[in-house]
Amino acid sequence: LPILFPQQSGLYEYKIFGGLADCPPELCVDVYMDLDFRKQWDQYVKELYEKTYDGEKVIYWEVKFPFPLSNRDYVYVRECREMAVDGRRIWVVLAQSVSVPQCPARPGIIRVSSYKQSLVIESDGKAGSKVYMYYFDNPGGMIPSWLVNWAAKSGVPAFLKDIQKACHSYPKST
Repeated sequence: LPILFPQQSGLYEYKIFGGLADCPPELCVDVYMDLDFRKQWDQYVKELYEKTYDGEKVIYWEVKFPFPLSNRDYVYVRECREMAVDGRRIWVVLAQSVSVPQCPARPGIIRVSSYKQSLVIESDGKAGSKVYMYYFDNPGGMIPSWLVNWAAKSGVPAFLKDIQKACHSYPKST
């Protein structure tokens, strides 16, 4: 029964429930999907771009890790869909790592080959958004426990605050 009971990896899976009181869902989705803008507000982005390989849009993302750790990079596909569910507008963003021969691993950077993210955004019924995110990756290498603890306690909550700040300064908002 390996499908029903997968082997435990010993790695964390993050689930975030939160709200962005003054950021409507359309704006949150625009900010989240805008890779060029993310380079401006996300301090951990070293390199980020989208290219088409064999007809499929693929994202390359290099993430800065604190010294003395090596940076990590991701190669993944993502899709965003707006859905109507029981009269509610809900945006779903799915992302997953892929292997693309045209985008090989780079020396000195650890390739994260196991990455999966699901993001759901909807209105909070007022002027803001409710957000749910599921996130998993295997960062590879030896990650010290202090960094894992920081990610769980500070890094993940700080990400929501960073998105909220980014929404407030988004140049393409209407």
